[in-house]
Amino acid sequence: MFAKKVGEMSGGKFSITVHPGGELMPAFGVVDGVQEGTVECAHTAPYYFFGKDDTFALDCAIPFGLNSRQMTAWMYEGNGMKLMREFYDGYNIVNFPMGNTGAQMGGWYRKEIKTLEDIKGLKMRIGGFAGKVLTTMGGVPQNIPGGEIYQALEKGTIDATEWVGPYDDQKLGFNKVAKNYYYPGWWEGGPQLTLYVNNKAFNALSPENKAIVECAAAIAHTTMQAKYDALNPAALKQLVAAGTKVLPFPKAVMDAAFKNSMALYDDISSKNPKWKKVYTDYAAFRKDQNLWFRFTEAQFDRYMQSAKL
Repeated sequence: MFAKKVGEMSGGKFSITVHPGGELMPAFGVVDGVQEGTVECAHTAPYYFFGKDDTFALDCAIPFGLNSRQMTAWMYEGNGMKLMREFYDGYNIVNFPMGNTGAQMGGWYRKEIKTLEDIKGLKMRIGGFAGKVLTTMGGVPQNIPGGEIYQALEKGTIDATEWVGPYDDQKLGFNKVAKNYYYPGWWEGGPQLTLYVNNKAFNALSPENKAIVECAAAIAHTTMQAKYDALNPAALKQLVAAGTKVLPFPKAVMDAAFKNSMALYDDISSKNPKWKKVYTDYAAFRKDQNLWFRFTEAQFDRYMQSAKL
């Protein structure tokens, strides 16, 4: 979508070639690739790179963080873009929000999760930063690329996996090897995908082409969320019809995850000034957003979801 719109808006004068993950470099090597100028740009989920600095995760999703709309508001109208641009400058990167899935599901489990004890020793494929919280609960996070998850779950190498939501999960067939589908994905309430552009490459563009990049990224950002909202309902119905058990996480699990997440953020803030600077603003924005949503979005949604339509 991004590359298509860049081409259309420039009348074909500005073209971007698109390559799948792993073709030009390993999927987890794109930050280094853009930083070094090996490629001019990349599209990724920033939380995969928390190993470089935990602050990367704040440009994507952290457990019990902002939802999709709140994340977009923080980036475009809050201090999110300014703060993340300052952070990414150290990596020769100019960032643009480019997609969000909305709140994700909590994943597929071979056995039901009834108590906190069921988390202990659980080998789970879970993306990036969220593994830190799972570890505090006794779980054993595994970072496995998407194409290898099904086989690992089928063989019992892992006990559970999270991916995205009904539309993507159904395509990968997880329901065939694990019947218990939990919600919500408390670690991904609104995971944002990001376009990374090498700063020298971006600065070399004309003002017109810089504006085209910005606008094309914004179109792709909106379109991704719209597609997931449109496609997930039918996929969930089909999964349930095929025997999937859709279950909520027990409150005790949610409460423990929340408590441990907040403690983790305090600990990181005490050790990482870059994280602290961004997270302090992020947390204040989250607090105000939840106050506002409590009176409007949440009340409206709760009523509509209980109404007979």
